[in-house]
Amino acid sequence: MIQMKGVSKTFNRTIHAVVDVDLEVAEGEVVVIVGPSGSGKSTVLRCINLLEIPTSGSVEVDGFALTDASTDLDQVRAEVGMVFQQFNLFPHLTVLENIALSQRKVRRRSKEEAVAMAMRQLERVGIPDKADAFPRQLSGGQQQRVAIARSLAMEPKVMLFDEPTSALDPEMVKEVLDVMLELAGEGMTMVVVTHEMGFARAAADRLVFIDEGRIVESGLPDEVFSNPSHERTRAFFAKILY
Repeated sequence: MIQMKGVSKTFNRTIHAVVDVDLEVAEGEVVVIVGPSGSGKSTVLRCINLLEIPTSGSVEVDGFALTDASTDLDQVRAEVGMVFQQFNLFPHLTVLENIALSQRKVRRRSKEEAVAMAMRQLERVGIPDKADAFPRQLSGGQQQRVAIARSLAMEPKVMLFDEPTSALDPEMVKEVLDVMLELAGEGMTMVVVTHEMGFARAAADRLVFIDEGRIVESGLPDEVFSNPSHERTRAFFAKILY
């Protein structure tokens, strides 16, 4: 479903955020990317749908070469949902309107179709009673669940999560992770950048450790957690796992 070959991203010609990354994600696979702050995790994720344009290398999603100038990026991006650290909801629209808007603009659905899909996704993330609320009336966890519902309403083939719980209070983290665990269990293709190691253990088919823009280690979560093969990986987990 996703194939990155030799992807590098350099900022201002001096900052090498991503260096020669090769990454493949199969349909239905859940890949969790971990690593220290500033290691390039989010940049790798943003290169998947060309929110960051790679300096070199190639990216394919569902067989479409995003780094080929002839590819219709908007068409491919419509199949890739992305959930950010911040919720990016329109404050002047209700929850229902936030979820329906992109469906009507991109999927060209009627108002009735978009509203029906929005309600199905709100049921899915557990907050159908918030349909008529405005973002300011919701907790952080509820807002993030709306953001997830908005992406799901587009019926994407891939979901990307960029540290979706980092802006949440600790007591709100679980409600978002529970939704993500459910998606993983349903077979959604997912790439998740997170600091939540419990989620990585529970949901990941593969754990990828990145440092200084490079993939240092990749493997089954239990193996990488319990017996990492690289010293840098061991040092990282020694600091965060206790």
